[in-house]
Amino acid sequence: MTFVWLNGQVCVAAQAHVSLADRGLTLGDGLFETIRVKNGNLLHLDKHMQRLQGGSAVLALPVPSGEEVAQAAKALLAATGLQNGSARLTVTRGVGPRGLAPPQDVRPTVFMTVAAGTARVASVSVMTSRLVRRDEQSPLSRIKSLNYLPNILARQEAVRAGYEDALLLNVQGRVAETTVSTVVVQEEERFITPSVAEGALPGIARSVLLRAGVMTEESVDLSRLQQAKALYLVNSLGVRVVSLLDGQWMEPCASGLRRLCTLLDVAQGGVAGARKGSVSSHGRT
Repeated sequence: MTFVWLNGQVCVAAQAHVSLADRGLTLGDGLFETIRVKNGNLLHLDKHMQRLQGGSAVLALPVPSGEEVAQAAKALLAATGLQNGSARLTVTRGVGPRGLAPPQDVRPTVFMTVAAGTARVASVSVMTSRLVRRDEQSPLSRIKSLNYLPNILARQEAVRAGYEDALLLNVQGRVAETTVSTVVVQEEERFITPSVAEGALPGIARSVLLRAGVMTEESVDLSRLQQAKALYLVNSLGVRVVSLLDGQWMEPCASGLRRLCTLLDVAQGGVAGARKGSVSSHGRT
């Protein structure tokens, strides 16, 4: 039996429902956070709440407190018995009348779901999206809103071309992020990442690396990616090593990957390097 937490209580998922007039459904008017669960605990909840509250300020949308989220997670994890995986918290503006103007009396819909899994390392092929640009001037680039259509379009574009993820450039043509991850570039023994001012979402794994002092923010263009010692995509749920970028094979760096995995508390599995000259599903050699 699957359980969810909805508006203050744990209930059977099949019996939970959200109104068809909810603005999260009709307009994408809301926020979400995906939080890693390890040994029955939420990791970096303070950082997730800081970002959620930042989104709350941008959208003028009330959100629950960190204590309320912690209590919701405790109840839901107890009901499900989940020890390792992820919890997704969703906050919408709730039911509203037709039209774009938010209701004056906002009653948010708040729910949490969980999924089993472990933070892991994987390899990934990436192409630069030609359809989608990240608008670094938009306040929405700094929050996790429910409207992910640009990211979905870019991911579909990548899949059609035989890749697994899409790299998003900003309006100026510089690197911002991928559809679901922070871009981390390894140059010799140092790590760099695009700044939030370049359109990068203030990711949680990104914050951990910056605060640890092992990564710095810099403007990044495509040529720096192509010349990098190694390239990684990180988020709360794991580390992906880029093996192919726009048809160019990328070699892994064992020592760099080991450092990232240690800092992000991700179990490191074997990530084989791509064999140059081999035939791939991308139709490139």
